[in-house]
Amino acid sequence: MEVGFFFWPYTLELCERLAERADRYGYAMIGVADTPGNAMDPWVSATVVARASQRTRVALCVTNLLTRHPAVSAAAIVSLDHVSNGRAVLGIGAGHSGTKNVGLPKSRAKDLAEGVTFIKTLLKGQPASLGTATAHLPWIKRAPPVFLAASHPQPLQAAGRTADGAFANFGLAAENIAASEQQIYAGAKAAGRAPEDLEIWQIGALDCNEDRDAARGKVGAMLAFLAGYVIGDKNLETRGVPEPLRASLLELRQRYSTRPGEADIKLVEELGLFDYLSRRLAICGNPQDCLEQALAAKAAGAKRLMLTVSLASDPVRTVELFGEHVLPKL
Repeated sequence: MEVGFFFWPYTLELCERLAERADRYGYAMIGVADTPGNAMDPWVSATVVARASQRTRVALCVTNLLTRHPAVSAAAIVSLDHVSNGRAVLGIGAGHSGTKNVGLPKSRAKDLAEGVTFIKTLLKGQPASLGTATAHLPWIKRAPPVFLAASHPQPLQAAGRTADGAFANFGLAAENIAASEQQIYAGAKAAGRAPEDLEIWQIGALDCNEDRDAARGKVGAMLAFLAGYVIGDKNLETRGVPEPLRASLLELRQRYSTRPGEADIKLVEELGLFDYLSRRLAICGNPQDCLEQALAAKAAGAKRLMLTVSLASDPVRTVELFGEHVLPKL
């Protein structure tokens, strides 16, 4: 089982410390999120991470097609690939805080498929067009992989049709993993692609702390944030949400913030959603708790975990404890 983590890059020191820990403990991937208004620029931060690490893959996890033109992101990921000696991964998503915090909408599944196809063509060193724009990056020597992050059926299928891999943000329970992979594989099959050629990472939140209550008390903000991706405004039955929780989850979606804070933690508790969301979307607690939950995700079918430590009680300590006590047993 491969495990990676991603984070919001608040400071230069945090980038350097997490990069060093990723190498030290053998994490497979370290990702930097694109979240303007919440943290530093992701490309600058990812470059710092690449320079401070030697082995771990370095991902943009994830950026979007709107705040930067896809041709700009294509050139940027190849530049990061040079800096990291071939370890870069580009993650593209519809947009959440990355677009909402600057007043932009999300990309539709069709836009995502077209954007990923455009970027992948450029990364082959070939000219490509997207709308009225035409670009060419003839200086490219190697094409880094392009992943699509998705949580809804059409974007998940778009990942299967067009991307090298997927960051599936649908939950860590067996039924969640099966449902997301079914959509990805349907997209792959429709495009005549082999499902086994796709690299699928399941997204969740991680907070590992010697103090179980500290971890569980803090993870609520990220649960609200992740639920904003996973839970739509309708069709909650197809989202795998139990009927008694649907009204509360719709209220959470309306009230949570893409600039998370203590209010989101209180909101998750107020609406009686902590137990459900933590089981579905998180690995949290003390190291033994985290080991049991990670093993449960593995038994549920997860082959790769990409875990956000953005709002963990102590991101660096979380990565250390998980690396010391959990990774060796996976």
